[in-house]
Amino acid sequence: MKKIPIRQLGAAHQQAPAAGQFKIRKVEEFAGDTDLVHDLHRHDFFFILALKKGDGIHEIDFTPYKVLDHSVFFLRPGQVHQLELKAGSSGYLVEFNTAFYHPKDKISIDRLRKASNKNFCELQIDRFNRILDILASMFHEYQAKEEGYQEVIKASLDIFFIEFVRQSPYPNSVVTSAASYTQDRFEEFLELLDKHIAAEKQVSQYTDRMSLSAYQLNEITKSSIGKTASDLINEHIILEAKRYLLATPNQVKDIADILGYEDPSYFIRFFKKHTGFSPDAFRQQFK
Repeated sequence: MKKIPIRQLGAAHQQAPAAGQFKIRKVEEFAGDTDLVHDLHRHDFFFILALKKGDGIHEIDFTPYKVLDHSVFFLRPGQVHQLELKAGSSGYLVEFNTAFYHPKDKISIDRLRKASNKNFCELQIDRFNRILDILASMFHEYQAKEEGYQEVIKASLDIFFIEFVRQSPYPNSVVTSAASYTQDRFEEFLELLDKHIAAEKQVSQYTDRMSLSAYQLNEITKSSIGKTASDLINEHIILEAKRYLLATPNQVKDIADILGYEDPSYFIRFFKKHTGFSPDAFRQQFK
């Protein structure tokens, strides 16, 4: 049984203790003269691609995004993606894992969650330039590796997350405390789905973890995106199934087992109900 191809940070870079935990590169170094094509895979680390200039297609969890100038892509560990980046693109690629950046206070944890839940953002030029300055400073620290550089990079990441979270269609709008609470709890629910979906598929299991009633969680999810908690659980199961169907050659019965289904036929019926395809037909249609 094969797992989805996972790219690990630092496999080919062992220059310094932090090199296996944090990297930053200029996009021009690997997509300057030739097109860059990455087939479907997933990472065990955070991935930030900030493009001053760019063209191509970036598909994240089967949602395609057009690569644009002044855009930022932010992936969480475990998400699958494939990337086609045209020659002549410029900007920075940042990769780090939780061994390097692991906030302990609630504000910083929530900020990282908010930032990493925003997979794509096209920025106004002035806002993008502020982010670009932060990344340029990070790049300088990483290259120079002077005393305390890792701590400076972590502080720069904090500033980057603040700037990135500020990006929205209405950056100057006032967010009420009630709206902020709802958004925080909704993002917490999504993070729990990422971690526990293979073993936990009942709404009650998540309400127990979040100290909420089913009614409260449903109010949070419905006010956020108009869907119930059960809808989101089902969507997350389907997403993870699609990841395995398209990124591995595993048999359907093995994928069902990975996702916690003892009865493969039940999993097949569940998948077809929510996608209109059997797992095998989906793989043939989209791979």
